[in-house]
Amino acid sequence: MSGIYVHIPFCKSKCIYCDFYSIAVPSLIPDFCKTLKKEIVSRRNTLSDNQIQTIYFGGGTPSILDTDEIKGILDEIHANYNVNSNAEITLEANPENLCHQYLAELRHTGINRLSIGIQSFHDETLKFLKRRHNASKAIESIKEAAECGFDNISIDLIYGIEGLTCEQWEKELDKAFSLPISHLSCYCLGIEEGTLLHRYLCENKYSPTDEDNCLRQFLCFDEKSKENGFDHYEISNAGKPDRHSRHNSSYWDRTEYLGLGPGAHSYYANSRTWNVADVKEYIRCINEGKECLTSENLTPSDIFEESIMLGLRTFKGIDIDEIGRSFGNEKSGKLKDAIKGLNPAHYRFDGKCLSLTAQGMFVSDSIIVKQIQEAI
Repeated sequence: MSGIYVHIPFCKSKCIYCDFYSIAVPSLIPDFCKTLKKEIVSRRNTLSDNQIQTIYFGGGTPSILDTDEIKGILDEIHANYNVNSNAEITLEANPENLCHQYLAELRHTGINRLSIGIQSFHDETLKFLKRRHNASKAIESIKEAAECGFDNISIDLIYGIEGLTCEQWEKELDKAFSLPISHLSCYCLGIEEGTLLHRYLCENKYSPTDEDNCLRQFLCFDEKSKENGFDHYEISNAGKPDRHSRHNSSYWDRTEYLGLGPGAHSYYANSRTWNVADVKEYIRCINEGKECLTSENLTPSDIFEESIMLGLRTFKGIDIDEIGRSFGNEKSGKLKDAIKGLNPAHYRFDGKCLSLTAQGMFVSDSIIVKQIQEAI
């Protein structure tokens, strides 16, 4: 089983925190779509005849494409890959693109899951983040998507923003769970180099909120999710029991996937590859039949460390016996020894399965890097 990720690298404007590859040059969209279809055909044998269980349109802003363009891309994928009839097919979308007509047309393209970038239900916060919608449009887009027949709707929210109190964050979560969603992703605002937010930080125009406040808001996300019948199944993700993101879960399970489009990453045959992150160069290379991929072969040590790191992101955790079968008893023995040095408030271990508590998930990077990997 495999997945396909399609990167749509176009946005109308850049959000303050975004470091994903995207450009605001809509005139390139027609040539991009033609080139993307060529790449779809040229890489049809990459995953052998593995059945495609998930397709994910990410960005950028995939909903910047019209519905004919989306359908054309999906038709090309179906014509060249073995796509399961029950495949999860997700489109990332911004509220300002989701009018009733667009949503009604989208229902006929094959898209059966929406991931809507809400980020906040507070107008001032949305302005600060440089989002192009307001709170009213955010709510309207979710309701209209449900009215148009989408029954698998995910939304994103951001916490850890300067000035966002725990009381305000609790109201954000209550608003989210009052709407017809089946999945919620919550991300702590990060400050990445090259973003406008990073520039604000360097110019003393922004001060990050303190870690204790971020932890309280993260634990509130965990608590509210469970109260509303959602599984907090990965650090940043909660969903109804039958609505976990199948595509994102494949990343954490190290399932093979093919990335299409400029800047898109792939994982297959124990290697990671990525396309050139430049639309014009991508179009030129594909049309001239030239290679635009960079590859990295993973060593057994790389694979082991990834298995630990990704497994501990999820509520399932890692199976120590499976680690032994895959990497040898010496590795699993060292892992058991490393567990003894962890803070008891951060993990659960029943002798076979190691998983992190909510507090442990919040500090998972330091646990993984500083304690487990160093011990092994």
